[in-house]
Amino acid sequence: MKPQDMTSDAARPLLSIENFSVCFGDKVAVDNLNLAIGRGERVALVGESGSGKSVTALSVLRLVEHATLSGRLLLDGEDLVQKTEQQMRGIRGADVAMVFQEPMTALNPLYTIGQQIAESLRLHEGMRPNAARERGIELLRRTGIPEPERRIDSFPHQLSGGQRQRAMIAMALACRPRLLLADEPTTALDVTVRQQIVDLLIELQEQEAAKRGMAVLLITHDLNLVRRFAQRVAVMEKGVLVETNTTNALFSNPQHPYTQRLLDSDPQRAIDPVEDDAREILDVRGVAVDYSVGVKGWRSLFGRSTFRAVHDVDLTLRRGETIGIVGESGSGKSTLASTVLGLQRAAQGEIHIDGIPLATPKTGASRRALYAKMQVVFQDPFASLSPRMTIEQIIGEGLRVHRPQYDGNARRGRIASLLEEVGLPAESMLRYPHEFSGGQRQRIAIARALAVEPELIVLDEPTSALDVSIQKQVLTLLTGLQKKYQLSYLFITHDLAVMRAMAHRVIVMKAGRVVESGETLDVLDAPTHPYTRSLLASSMMMSERAAIAALASMPTSVPVSS
Repeated sequence: MKPQDMTSDAARPLLSIENFSVCFGDKVAVDNLNLAIGRGERVALVGESGSGKSVTALSVLRLVEHATLSGRLLLDGEDLVQKTEQQMRGIRGADVAMVFQEPMTALNPLYTIGQQIAESLRLHEGMRPNAARERGIELLRRTGIPEPERRIDSFPHQLSGGQRQRAMIAMALACRPRLLLADEPTTALDVTVRQQIVDLLIELQEQEAAKRGMAVLLITHDLNLVRRFAQRVAVMEKGVLVETNTTNALFSNPQHPYTQRLLDSDPQRAIDPVEDDAREILDVRGVAVDYSVGVKGWRSLFGRSTFRAVHDVDLTLRRGETIGIVGESGSGKSTLASTVLGLQRAAQGEIHIDGIPLATPKTGASRRALYAKMQVVFQDPFASLSPRMTIEQIIGEGLRVHRPQYDGNARRGRIASLLEEVGLPAESMLRYPHEFSGGQRQRIAIARALAVEPELIVLDEPTSALDVSIQKQVLTLLTGLQKKYQLSYLFITHDLAVMRAMAHRVIVMKAGRVVESGETLDVLDAPTHPYTRSLLASSMMMSERAAIAALASMPTSVPVSS
């Protein structure tokens, strides 16, 4: 190769997306996209659900089915659109690798982590089993998984969420790709684990960039993650690239109205103070939850052991009040919530709902009346609504059980009123869940919870799966409903910004114990327990202030013209 050709290759972008479109029939998912990623660069592609960002990433790997692709996807000058399927199999994993959003879905549950890493090494590098195993152990150690010699033989379900995501990253890096696509890699993770994964990706990318010029395209709607991770940001709206700039410039001076709206999506605290004479809706005293677990080896001869998931928790919740429960996965917060809802048979202690003991034997009618006082909104709006039922059937199900006096017309009238209450048209009741976006589905879940006029609603991570702008809309809706109906919320989250906006008081849990509690602003502004301080430190590392400071130490990135 001539010297001028080598210079030309070094200056050429690693990935150049030129006039690229993706169509599903008449629907245009990506419209004439132009974007370039340089060697060793970290670029974030952001936008709301349906903006086309994930379709773009999957198109680079040619994994989009039933779609028409036009334009060019140039990887080091070679057009991926023109490659055959057999040629793409040689590129996937070797030249371009992907870290998916949900590792439990992306990993094969029937194979160990080591077997799944070895498969890529065998296919792309012809590595023998023993060598592949040693390489797998090295990758797991490099990604920070403890005891990699043992964990390599673990199945996905035997790892925590953070460990599964680390294993996914190890698999993606196995064949030393030139381009890493990371599709929402931290969405379902706690704030501390999220920070660890971000730091790991930055460290690994910088190491690989120095050796091979590896670049990363991050797909996300988490703007704090973008601030921390990316050197350059591209913003998509409805399939169109509306703005691209360096991270510092885009966050400090966004030009496009859509970008400005995204950056203005931080949740705002707008809750009313709790009335002094507000009555007590929930009283929890000495609640503990034990699980029976199996033991391995000779100890199994002596029976099963007991694991205590929740230790002697006390709390009270008044009418119109929100108590936030925060903590990492495994801290016991969801177990505590399900206990309050009467779903934990192994629970000990006392729970009173509006003065009525939850554990007291009751007739069917009195039990239904008690359970009508409390409802729940789950984390995943895609999994919590039955795909086989219309919206009318989903919302009306509780009314049929708890309001049998309603005839068909009265029930439909109530459903129509509830849909309008949460910002959806009444005719939505005739449609099915798959016809709605994530934010709309969560509104339907809220309408379902409101149907029987509850006193208490348990909100289990109700916004963690939503885009930032949709999250703000749902939180505003919940705040408005609380003010209107004086609802009491038990709000479970790992997002401290959401907690600051929504909760009157906060409980911090670790390993099943309450380690700190108090007024929300007091706890978040002046935490006393080391664990609370560590949660806040991780959150601040993902915040704008810390990220802007980090940006100052980054090498200057010259944007590649798109």
